[in-house]
Amino acid sequence: MLRTLKCPVIALEEHYWDNELAARFVGAEGVRDPEMLKRLYDVGELRLSEMDEAGIDMQILSHGAPSAQKLTGTDAVDLTRRVNDRLQAVVAANPTRFAAFAALPTSDPKAAAAELERTTKLGFKGAMIHGLTNGVFLDDKRFWPIFERAQALDVPLYLHPSVPLPAVMDAYYKEYAKDFPMVVRAAWGYTVETATQAIRLVLGGVFDAYPRLKVVLGHLGETLPFLVWRVDHALARPGAKTLSFREAFCGHFYITTSGNFSNPALLCCVMEMGIDRILFAVDWPFVANKPAAQWMETVPLCDEDKIKILSGNAKHLFRM
Repeated sequence: MLRTLKCPVIALEEHYWDNELAARFVGAEGVRDPEMLKRLYDVGELRLSEMDEAGIDMQILSHGAPSAQKLTGTDAVDLTRRVNDRLQAVVAANPTRFAAFAALPTSDPKAAAAELERTTKLGFKGAMIHGLTNGVFLDDKRFWPIFERAQALDVPLYLHPSVPLPAVMDAYYKEYAKDFPMVVRAAWGYTVETATQAIRLVLGGVFDAYPRLKVVLGHLGETLPFLVWRVDHALARPGAKTLSFREAFCGHFYITTSGNFSNPALLCCVMEMGIDRILFAVDWPFVANKPAAQWMETVPLCDEDKIKILSGNAKHLFRM
């Protein structure tokens, strides 16, 4: 059992929905199971009981997709502040069980940077950004004030998936989306979008400009640890700008186990990135807690490495 390791268990991609923000997007992300909705809106007894059943001591809460990246109105900043204030109240009411990632109103990058600083002072552990901001990738220089502030504050940014652009969904998935709706989302579409975001940050020179910036990817790195050698090798072929993708990726990114409980995949990540860059997450409530905990009992790593994944690395990265 996880308890035999004698360490706390911190899960850090665990979602909820704020009533006011989620109301803006009712129906936008498809019909959700009533049991899923019940858990998304719960930040109390149900959530805690399922954490206890699995032996999870703390969740770092984050708003699930869709989040503030889809806000376009003049009230985006004020709405996001209210969302974060309500989340801060949840954490303050139960600080031994919950911490938080902020939502950011990225449609106004300067305001988003200011909100990152405000929430960091409130004790938030960084921020989560869901997909593109109204169709624009994060490497666009309009968003660089957010990276500058994250580096100055020494807090990570968690890049979480959102649905692909409509044109991408139409071109890539329309023949199969009806029969296999998750192909657009967690089965493949999410991975493509988020890995592309990460690659573009490297190609766009974000880490050259902000050499101490830290970025977190879920789902064991959205396939990039498996591909990092090939991407690095291909980008270095004659005619390309000098760039070490491998150095940038393995030096700036951290990854979590959210929704990807595979021993071969985990071992690949350990071999490519090192044990210190891997952190435990479940992806609750989209993925149940118990399978994640049971899997961690079986992974072929020593107890010292399991403890790093379960909480040691999170304590260091988030200064917990």
